[in-house]
Amino acid sequence: MADSVFKNVDSAAPIEVFQLTKLFVDSQSPTKVNLGVGAYRDEDGKPWVLPVVHTAELQMANDATLNHEYLPVAGFPDFRTAANQLMLGSNHKVILENRVEGFQALGGTGALRLGAAFLKNVMGFDIAYVSNPTWENHKGVFKAAGFSEIREYRYWNSETRDLNFTGMLEDLSHAPANAVVILHAVAHNPTGVDLNQEQWKQISALCKEKNLFVFLDCAYQGFASGNLDDDGWASRHFADQDIDLFIAQSFSKNFGLYNERIGNLIVVTKDANKLPQIRSQMEIQIRIMWSNPPNHGARIVTTVLNNSAYFEDWKGQISTMANRIKKMRHELVDNLKKLGTPGNWDHIVNQIGMFSYTGLSEKQVAYLKSKNVFLLNSGRISMAGMTSKNSAYVAKTIDEAVREIPN
Repeated sequence: MADSVFKNVDSAAPIEVFQLTKLFVDSQSPTKVNLGVGAYRDEDGKPWVLPVVHTAELQMANDATLNHEYLPVAGFPDFRTAANQLMLGSNHKVILENRVEGFQALGGTGALRLGAAFLKNVMGFDIAYVSNPTWENHKGVFKAAGFSEIREYRYWNSETRDLNFTGMLEDLSHAPANAVVILHAVAHNPTGVDLNQEQWKQISALCKEKNLFVFLDCAYQGFASGNLDDDGWASRHFADQDIDLFIAQSFSKNFGLYNERIGNLIVVTKDANKLPQIRSQMEIQIRIMWSNPPNHGARIVTTVLNNSAYFEDWKGQISTMANRIKKMRHELVDNLKKLGTPGNWDHIVNQIGMFSYTGLSEKQVAYLKSKNVFLLNSGRISMAGMTSKNSAYVAKTIDEAVREIPN
């Protein structure tokens, strides 16, 4: 038989977060802990289907008027309208002035990919800036869209385990006009360190002055603080500045719809008259990528957002998730303090959202893995994987790693 055309295909490196999940599943240890995957878990370490999601799905299943016809290329209209209003506020000036449009996407990643394709193929933009560190997929998404140069701006201060705002400002001040700046709107991944409102104002002013194209990535509205308005503040502030911008919006975390791949690309423009042209070009990008978006997740989100009783239930449930994660932060730090673990661990409590950037070294991480506590090599842990049943063990393994392998 002749050689396969695929004979020279090599294996790619495994995707780290999913490799961790496999290691966790394969481990036979009764004390194993998965702190890798970015998905919410309840106090028993189990996935949680939000009760309001279950209610919405039952309602949909019993609605004989629903069918499986194609949606519009841009997505389910009621979903896009509701999602835009959730992010920006129903009375935001860009909505009242008809200067905003939404495009249903395959999760937050799909919204980023769609936006990147538009900016490259339609606008001709070619340089993107990401934070150092950032979610590992940011670089890959923009490279796949054809951006030839992905630059970094400083973000994390490893010495103070906090924001390097001076470095961030300096790096972005040197960015050329029309460079795309990807900003984490809330609950920065992987660090959990966010800008305060005054810092956001400085960044927005700089981006406007330098003619940088702002692309906000908002994957955690409501999930981070438990308050939709607080978590939407940065996005709303940028939209206030009379600039053109994109916002990638995800409903994976705040609705628990991880495998439904439901997101929204929000386009804000200074000129409402250009929306028809933007829409036509965006639909071409959609057509050649996924042709038509899926229905189920969009209808779940729409059903909840457009029903006042369901909406109130949902707000309570995202608060439940946010508060449990905050509680886990305090429990971990309290346990580290009880053990007298060397170093200051207050940054874990001060960070926000699903993740904590612990500051552990790769060798220390390797030690934790040897004790069946699985986390990324960067030292990022998913606080959602912690429970009151395993926090003491996690603290114990961190304490041992820090003492045996000091930085």
